[in-house]
Amino acid sequence: MTEKKSRLRNENYIAYVNSFDPPTHHFKNCLHAFGVGGFICCIGQFFRVVLESAFGLSGDELSGTVSILLIFLGTLLTGLGVYDRIGRTAGAGSIVPITGFANSVCSPALEFKTEGWIYGLAAKMFVVAGPIIVYGVLSGTLVGVIYWLLG
Repeated sequence: MTEKKSRLRNENYIAYVNSFDPPTHHFKNCLHAFGVGGFICCIGQFFRVVLESAFGLSGDELSGTVSILLIFLGTLLTGLGVYDRIGRTAGAGSIVPITGFANSVCSPALEFKTEGWIYGLAAKMFVVAGPIIVYGVLSGTLVGVIYWLLG
């Protein structure tokens, strides 16, 4: 009898907790992520076309300049507080492009700037992006070594 009461109590608790949790709209969230991520990529493509036609850039110069412009745009929008609002709506669509990486470096730097240049800004800047950089470099090195061994 106590097992039945315990199970009923657990089910009541789960129903109570779920009453405060808003339902997740997966399709709508995916659509927003796809739209915002695609729009960010379209902005990058626009930069690419303009730089290619107006300044005659090509190859690595063009790719590097577009990346720098997108990083600057992501950092600027983070500093103005706009990128956080975009991220709330878009979710992963705003994180995946290079602008999301700029946001992940800039946000902690802004948050901890009151603690000073060394212990705040410099120490906390890579709190979010640090593991991404470390594991990106390690996995890139590992793939390079494997490629070198096989070649």
